[in-house]
Amino acid sequence: MNSFNHYAYGAIGDWLYQVVAGIKIDPNIPGYKRFHIHPQPGGGLTYARAGYDSMYGLIESSWKLEKESWDLTATIPANTEGVIYLPAQSTADITEVGQTLDQVEGIWDIRQEDGTVVLTLGAGQYHFSTRIH
Repeated sequence: MNSFNHYAYGAIGDWLYQVVAGIKIDPNIPGYKRFHIHPQPGGGLTYARAGYDSMYGLIESSWKLEKESWDLTATIPANTEGVIYLPAQSTADITEVGQTLDQVEGIWDIRQEDGTVVLTLGAGQYHFSTRIH
């Protein structure tokens, strides 16, 4: 093989960022001014971590699946907002460093969508823990 600049390699990288780590651009607000973090664990994976150096700063997504919890750490750069998707039937199943979601500064919107809690967050680093039933 003469070149590593092949579509197949890029497709794997894209899948790792968008599906496994869950870092996705918001198509309505380009340039990562607003982005989504929606990891989709599966296939026996129990841990993933990725970062993207956007023009606003580093966007990070790190998750770990354990026996009774699914933990997500997300970094939202200054002057951006992140939309985070957490697998939970209720907001009562989620904490951020031991606090309930209504106690966390920086969360602008909390909504429920088909077994997922969706949060819109301002800049900062967040550590969510979701209880698995």
